[in-house]
Parts: sequence; structure tokens; C-alpha cells
Amino acid sequence: MAGQIAQQRETFTGLIFATILAMMLVYMVMAAQFKSLVDPFIIMFSIPMGLPGVLLILFLTGTTLSTTSFMGIIMMLGIVVSNGVLLVDYTNVLRRRGMALREAVVLASRTRLRPILMTSLATVFGLLPMALGLGVGGETNAPLARSVVGGLSVSTILTLFLIPTLYVILEEKFPRKVFS
Repeated sequence: MAGQIAQQRETFTGLIFATILAMMLVYMVMAAQFKSLVDPFIIMFSIPMGLPGVLLILFLTGTTLSTTSFMGIIMMLGIVVSNGVLLVDYTNVLRRRGMALREAVVLASRTRLRPILMTSLATVFGLLPMALGLGVGGETNAPLARSVVGGLSVSTILTLFLIPTLYVILEEKFPRKVFS
């Protein structure tokens, strides 16, 4: 038993290190792509929004935080970042076209709502059979699917409000000259 615990700790340490490294690399790529340090910060700020959903669904289903569920968390983080990129990028496009800050944020949120919901709902509904543990060996991958379903369900709702709000707050506090 002690050997399994030591191995699980080592695996968790490796997964946490890989997650932090991946988030740093994603931030650097987005900073280069957006030519801004603020936009990637706004997007990365949405990452912790899925963790309450993950913890809630794991608690409600009696699933432990394991290597498999942690891999689901990493998968969920990628989708959350993708949703944030959709919002921030389109807001920037509208701002470059001369639209005012609040108008651009509202229009971008309204326009990108459908793609964000389609991505999230397709992922959630696609993983529901796996999350329920249906079929032979279904319980093996159920923690991964449960993590994604719970985290993505909560983070999608929070991201749709958090990203635009944070974008407006940071733009008003630190306005960019590019959009002026």
C-alpha cells in the first residue's frame, strides 16, 4: 500500500508540474499571438473557474481525485482557454474596427455565445455516457469524463460573465492606445 501511495504522489507531482508548464507555454504563445500581456492574463484568469465544478461533481459521484480525473481537469482547461480566446479575440477585432469598449464587449459576447455553448455542450453531452460509466470497463475512464463534464459546465457559465467583465475592468484601468 505504501508503494502505491508513493507512486501516486509522484504521479500527481508530475501532473501538477506538467500542468503549470503547459499553462506557462500557453500564456507565452497567446502573448506572442495577441501582442499583449493583458489579453492572455484575462483568458488565463478563467482557468480556475472550472475547479469548483470538478470538485462538486467528484464529490457528488463519490469519485476520488485520481490520475485519470486529473487528466480530465487538464483537458477541461484547454477547452476553457479556447472559449476565452474566442471572446477576447473577437472583442479586439471589434475594437480595432472602431467600436467603443462596452459595445464591443457586449456584441462579442452575444456573437460568440453560440460557438462557446456549442463547444461546451457537445463536449459535455459527448462525455456523458463515459461519465456514467456505461459499458464494459466504463468505470475506468469515468473520472476523466466526470472532471470534464463538471468543470466545463460550471466554467462555461462563469467564463461568459467573467471574461467580458474582467476585459472591461482592465481596459478602463489600463487603456491601450492601439484601439484609440
